[in-house]
Amino acid sequence: MLKKGNGNGSESTGAQKSKESDAAIISSTLIEAEDVPVKIAARNEHISHERRKTVSVFGSSLVFKGDLSADEEILIEGMVEGTIAHHKKNVTVGKQGRVIALIHANSVTIQGRVSGDIHGDVFVILEDGCEVNGNIFCPRIRVEDGAVFNGSIQMT
Repeated sequence: MLKKGNGNGSESTGAQKSKESDAAIISSTLIEAEDVPVKIAARNEHISHERRKTVSVFGSSLVFKGDLSADEEILIEGMVEGTIAHHKKNVTVGKQGRVIALIHANSVTIQGRVSGDIHGDVFVILEDGCEVNGNIFCPRIRVEDGAVFNGSIQMT
């Protein structure tokens, strides 16, 4: 619950109250939830919630074995073995992420380590410090300096 104050801990009264009711923002907070910034701004007449993306985060202690599929962005910081079929959304293997799998997604960004083939419907990005052992199939690719890649690339 938001409570307006005049700066010294007591509530406003009279003319101060009407002036403060004209203030555009009472409270603005930035919440860091698993590296996904969420901005919450409360206004006098309404409350607005703003969020960049819906992202499922696989934390660094998570180990997943099997077939992975979802209808939202995925950030993998843990260990995944199997297949990742994610045709409509994006998959990011974070810096702590370790994947031994076939990855097929709309777009794929690799920051950690991947062993297995990668299919990107739109693009694949290999960032500085990543290590990929497998073949890449995509129409567009970006390989940054410092990325380690062993395999072949087929641009389809």
